[in-house]
Amino acid sequence: MRIAFLMNNAYGIGGTIRTTCNLAGQLAAEHEVQIVSVFRDRDLPYFGYDPRITLRHLLDLRPGSTGTSATSATSAGTGNSGSPAGLADDPRRHRPSAVFPASDRRHAAYSALTDDLIGRCLAELAADVVVGTRPGLNVHLARQAPRRLVRVAQEHLTLDTHSTRLVLALRRHYPGLDAVTTTTEADAVAYRRRMPGLRVTAIPNSVPAAEGPPSDCLAPVVVAAGRLTEAKRYDDLIRAFATVCAARPDWSLRLYGSGEKQASLRALIAELGVGAHVTLMGPVSPLQPELAKASLLAVTSTVESFGMTIVEGMRAGLPVVATDCPLGPREIVRDGVTGLLVPPRDTAAIAAALLELIEDDDRRRAMGRAALASAERYDPAVIAARHLALFRSLLADRARPGFRYRAALRAGVGRGLGAFLSVADTAGAARRKAQRMAERMASRTGPARS
Repeated sequence: MRIAFLMNNAYGIGGTIRTTCNLAGQLAAEHEVQIVSVFRDRDLPYFGYDPRITLRHLLDLRPGSTGTSATSATSAGTGNSGSPAGLADDPRRHRPSAVFPASDRRHAAYSALTDDLIGRCLAELAADVVVGTRPGLNVHLARQAPRRLVRVAQEHLTLDTHSTRLVLALRRHYPGLDAVTTTTEADAVAYRRRMPGLRVTAIPNSVPAAEGPPSDCLAPVVVAAGRLTEAKRYDDLIRAFATVCAARPDWSLRLYGSGEKQASLRALIAELGVGAHVTLMGPVSPLQPELAKASLLAVTSTVESFGMTIVEGMRAGLPVVATDCPLGPREIVRDGVTGLLVPPRDTAAIAAALLELIEDDDRRRAMGRAALASAERYDPAVIAARHLALFRSLLADRARPGFRYRAALRAGVGRGLGAFLSVADTAGAARRKAQRMAERMASRTGPARS
């Protein structure tokens, strides 16, 4: 089977890039796999791609580059594909994209030039299946990919965290796709509810086994990892750990990652006087060897589209203390078996759960062993097999009589129903906005007096 992935920037760092790298590498063992990166901004990719993958970019953003697209059978991405040079000065770069939806937050990077480059790439693509990896690119598949290609949209976030405008755009165009995959069953349910008739399959992200030995869960270390952003609520974790280290000063917290909250988290550590116990470690790759040096993984997010770090911790043999936030943790962590689930934003509950496992060596080690066994269901071979089963099913559908008629009918009905539901969604959003404004006004004026 010939499989292609369309990505925003395969050379960068992020969860979507990492999980695509894992999946493509596993598929490349038996299939012809290529990754088309719309942009390239560095000489070598951050992640190491399997050398059997053909990695190709459409627009080169490196300093001094002419913008020429290129292709290679190695992760270095060298060599010229024969595309015209001088794209860096192409006037189409200054005109906004007419395909990539304005409601996708990456819209500013896209242009009339990328519309043409992506459209030509899809028209000439030598593949059986093409997989989009973000909403804007999935719209490109729906609008520009030829019907000979099986077109699959991946959702790496969640439908309900997208803006209303983006959801409306997806409703208009997704019925033209063959299938959508989500990382959780809960998100698949949301898609089926809000886009009836769309084929939606939940397939979680894959995480390879740790290269070294798993944790023995004896080191007095709690670990956390991820982007230092508001949604991760590492401030809650640090406040909770102030309680933990007051009771168990022999334990420490290592927090891996970088991001916009780094300065404020550093200030919070100083304010709470826990600098001897809490360390911001910065980003590291590979992460799993560092996780294996700890005995507990803490995840304190208010929202998780999946929870790659949770699985990575479990594959390193760590039990997990995680907030029971939408959508991923509950589908990954078995409460009381492979870890503990606590309410989001409840620092007392987070501290209590950490201390519960810190104080019980036997239970912590048993949970670590259970987590290691449970995480095998996310092995790349297992997840790749699920993707291949979907791809084969979609290809088989095309061989059945009446496929084109059924596909056109499904797309037409889906778009029509989507338009109807879009009106309802817009009206609902307006009502909710009016209600919030009324509540704010009430809070400012105080209770009415009789």
